Parts: sequence; C-alpha cells; structure tokens
Amino acid sequence: MLKFGTDGVRGKFGVELTESYAANLAVVVAEVLGASKVLIGRDTRESGVALETAITSALTKAGVEVGLLGVAPTPAIAFAASNQDTVSISITASHNLYSDNGIKVFGRGGRKLSEVEQQKIERALVSRLGAASTGDLHDKNSAVKTSPSIEPTDQTWLLQKYREYLIDQAGRTSLRDLHIVLDCANGAFSNLASTVFEDLGAKISTINASPDGRNINRDCGATHPAALSAAVKQLRADFGVAFDGDGDRLIAVDELGVIVDGDHLLAISALEMKKSGALRNNRVAVTVMTNIGFHRAMKANDIDVVTTPVGDRAVLVALEENDLALGGEQSGHIIFRDLATTGDGLLAALVLAKMLAASRSKLSEVASNAMTSFPQVLRNVKVSRQITESDRSFAPELALGEKLLGQDGRVLVRASGTESLVRVMVEATEQSVAESVAEKLVASIVSRFGE
Repeated sequence: MLKFGTDGVRGKFGVELTESYAANLAVVVAEVLGASKVLIGRDTRESGVALETAITSALTKAGVEVGLLGVAPTPAIAFAASNQDTVSISITASHNLYSDNGIKVFGRGGRKLSEVEQQKIERALVSRLGAASTGDLHDKNSAVKTSPSIEPTDQTWLLQKYREYLIDQAGRTSLRDLHIVLDCANGAFSNLASTVFEDLGAKISTINASPDGRNINRDCGATHPAALSAAVKQLRADFGVAFDGDGDRLIAVDELGVIVDGDHLLAISALEMKKSGALRNNRVAVTVMTNIGFHRAMKANDIDVVTTPVGDRAVLVALEENDLALGGEQSGHIIFRDLATTGDGLLAALVLAKMLAASRSKLSEVASNAMTSFPQVLRNVKVSRQITESDRSFAPELALGEKLLGQDGRVLVRASGTESLVRVMVEATEQSVAESVAEKLVASIVSRFGE
C-alpha cells in the first residue's frame, strides 16, 4: 500500500496508484478529517480524469458533497480549501512524468496535513482495505456513512477568485516594462499563469503550455529549465520562470539565461522582506539541502536560519512553530506564509516581478548580490538494501567529509526513505574539490553497504 511521503502519495498509475486505492483513500480522508464537502482538482496528465471520476463516485456514494475544480494548480486547490473552509484534494504527481500520478490533501483552511493526521489516515485506510477484502466494508464503524449519492458541483469559479487574489497580492503593480517568458511545463498553469501577468501589463511569451496528457514535465518546466534559458536569450526577455507540473514551485532564469534556483529566490526575498520589515522574527526556514552560500549570505545580513528536513511540509511546520513569514527549498518551493498556505510558483513569480519592476533592476544583478552559491555535487548511490538505521550509519562518511573540507564546505549523507539509495551532497569552494570529495564518500558507502 502506498504511504504518505514528503508530500502526499505518489506512484505508477494503474500499478501502485489505482482507481480503487484512490477512491478508498479519499473516503478515509473525508472520514478522518470529518469533511462533509471535498473540493477536487487535477493536473493535466491523462490519468487525472479516471482518478477524479473514481474519487468523486466514492465520495458522493458516502454522502460527501464534491466540488470539481477541473484542471487546477495545486496552490489554487489549497486556496479553494481556504476560501471555502473545507478539505481539498489535488490529483497530481508534481514534477514526475505522466505515467505517475498522486494525491495531495489539504485540510480545512488549505493547510497541509500534520504527521499525526497522515498516520491516522494510513491506519484507517489499512482497516478499510482489509474490510473490503473480506466483504465486511459496510459493517465497519465510520464517520462517513453510506447514503444517497449527492451530485458533484462545478466549482471552477474558485479559480477566478484565486486569479483575482494573486493580482491583489501583486498590489496591481504595473509590470508593463517587463518581458517575461513562462514555461508552464505543459501542466496545470498552462491556461492561467499568462493571463495573470498580462492583466498586470507584462509582455508575456509562453512555452510548453500545450498539454496533451502525456507531455507534462517532459524536457520542460522547473526540472528541465534549458528550454526556458534558450527562450529568454533568444527573445531578449527580462527574465523567465519555469513551473513544475502542478505549479507549487518555480525556477527562474535571468536575462542572460542563467538559472536562478530556489536558494537565490529565497535569499532575494529574505533581503527584500527584511528591508520592508516583513521578515517576521528576522528568520527564514530552509531545508538541509540549502546551499551553504545561502547560510553565509544570511549571516552577513544578520538574518537567522531555521533548518528542517527535506520537504516543503517540513518547512511549513517550521514556519508555524517559529512564527515565520518566509521559507522554502532549493528546488523552488517558496512559501510566503502571510500570503498563502503552501508553496505557490505563480505567487512567487509575481513577487519577484513586482520587486524587479519597482527597483528597475536586472535579475542577474539582484541574484548575484543576494548570495553566491558554493559548487554543489549530488550523487545517488545504489546500495544492496534499503537502509533504515539512524544518521549514525554514515558517521564515517561525515567524518571524512569534515576532515577533507574543514570550514570550507559541507557534506550531507542520507538514506532514501523509499529506495535502496544513499544520497550524497558535497559543497566546496571549488567544483573540482566537491567532485573529489563526493567520489571518496561514494566509494566509502559502496564498500560498506554494497552495490
């Protein structure tokens, strides 16, 4: 059975993620969260309609009211849950290719689920699936009772409210002097992102905004920004933005075609928010993957950093626990906690555009002034088994990295939570040093854990 990862459940459609599984999961979500109404949206992959149909049928048969958002970005689905004070489900596999799909759940108010809520849902799902296999499903006690079906309703009007909300958050600032290229990853922002920018006066060139059900994230979007970089240079645009398939993250490209990753975008926002007095408690939350250059830049500007495990859900927890306004990941999840309940690629792009328009600055200058990245090397090491031991398993590698790098770099070694892999990250002042140290750590891991 699929279990919750860093952000919902995800797997190969028809194999790991079946219509039956999705239907049962949705009913259990409504049961555990006490939802009488659930909003459903999906990205553009071809399996989305089948999963939406299965989930809708199961929920309505259980007496739960369903509102359909159609194709909608994940942040818009979270916004809808907040606007309607209800639960919502995003059918998406985020940045994965079309053959995968997944389910993200937002509780009332558009918030991501807590660890406790996810564990309750998993336990209830195991019970429900067990009951289904014995034919005893309807005899189980449940907060969601079987009752006459309720016809689903069209709730796509909420996407217009989301659009209006974004424009309001941009302060209706004129962007008429900016030419921006948008790479929509053939995903959920394909028909929405450009209209928001155009309403604010920007000149927009759009690429990868023709979804066919199978081309989502394929050689495009936030995980493949080369096409965006080429387009920005060819069109002589001011900058570009690439979303992932469900739109909750972004990667930018400056006017020279150079990639501006999530670390740089966070650094830019942190400095701007401190200047305006909006950086609450003078702190920002990031994950362990954040470049050491970011930490040094924040220290130089007297901004404290809270470091979390990988995943934007972990960042959100840190924002809540520490009462912070800004957090995110190197991968491009940027969370403005006072403006949204989750990462929102379009909101982050608008914040960036507004800042550039107001300062009349080039993104290349702003990004380089905000921070300097240390060269970073990432390696995925195949091992003979999935490693479940604590971080102490990698004490030899961590000690070796510290010995070789000292204060001039950083090492992170962690086991994958789902595969027989160990992930190695090395940062150093020079690329050649980072690569050399990474190879030594990989060799150590292979010698101890096998390949």
